Amino acid sequence: MAKRILIPILSLFRTGSAEDKKFKESIAHVIGDKPSNLGVYQLAFRHTSASRETAIKGFRESNERLEYLGDAVLGMVVAEFLFTKYPYKDEGFLTEIRSRIVNRESLNQISRKLGLDRLIEYDGNRRGMSPRSSMYGDALEAFVGAIYLDKGFRFTRTFIISKLITHYDLDSIIQNNVNFKSLIIEWAQREGKEIRFEILEERGTRHHREFISQILVNDEPFATGNGFTKKKAEQSASEQACAILELK
Repeated sequence: MAKRILIPILSLFRTGSAEDKKFKESIAHVIGDKPSNLGVYQLAFRHTSASRETAIKGFRESNERLEYLGDAVLGMVVAEFLFTKYPYKDEGFLTEIRSRIVNRESLNQISRKLGLDRLIEYDGNRRGMSPRSSMYGDALEAFVGAIYLDKGFRFTRTFIISKLITHYDLDSIIQNNVNFKSLIIEWAQREGKEIRFEILEERGTRHHREFISQILVNDEPFATGNGFTKKKAEQSASEQACAILELK
C-alpha cells in the first residue's frame, strides 16, 4: 500500500460545490482513480499569476512548489524507463532522449492533449495566451507532483509510463536525434566561416522565460530560433540554419 505524504495547503478550498465535483471528475478521468486530496490538485493548477496570499507573511501560494516536485519525479521515472528500455545505449544517448521527452515544448503539447489547459487558474488579463506558453507544461509537472503526494510513487510511476510516455513516438525521437548546433559549427569550420551565437531577446517572466537566439556568420545575421532555454533556442536557430544550407 502506497504511503501517503501529507502536504500543508495554506489556503482553504471549498468542498461540495458543483464546481468542485466537476473538477474532481476531471481529475479522476485523467488519472484513472478518485483523488483523495482534492486541494493538492487545485493547487497544482493555480498559475503564479493567480497566486493567493496566505497566513504566512510574504508567501503567496501557487503551483510553483508542486512544479519543482513534479519535475524531479517525472525526470526520475523517465530516466529509469529509458535506462531499462535501452540497456546498450550510453549515458549521452539516454540524457538527450530524456531531454527531448521532458522539454517544455513537449510537455505543453501533452498537457493540452490531456485537457489540463482547461483546468488552469490564471489571471484573467492573460486570457488567450499562446499555445507555446510554458504555463501548460508547468501545470503538467505540478500535476505530477500532486499525484505523487496524493497517491504515492508507485501509482505516479504507472501514470507517467501509461498516460504520458505513450504520447511519444520514441523511434521518431531517436531518428531525429540530430545535434544541429554541431552540424552548423562543423559546416563553418569546413567552409572557413566565423560563426557566433547570441541571445537577441528574452520574453516572459522570471519563471516562464522564452529566449530568441540568432546565428551570425561572419558577423552577418543568418538564422534565428526560439526556446524555453538558451540551449534550446540555439538548437532551434541551428536547425533553421541547417535547413537554409540543406545540411543533414
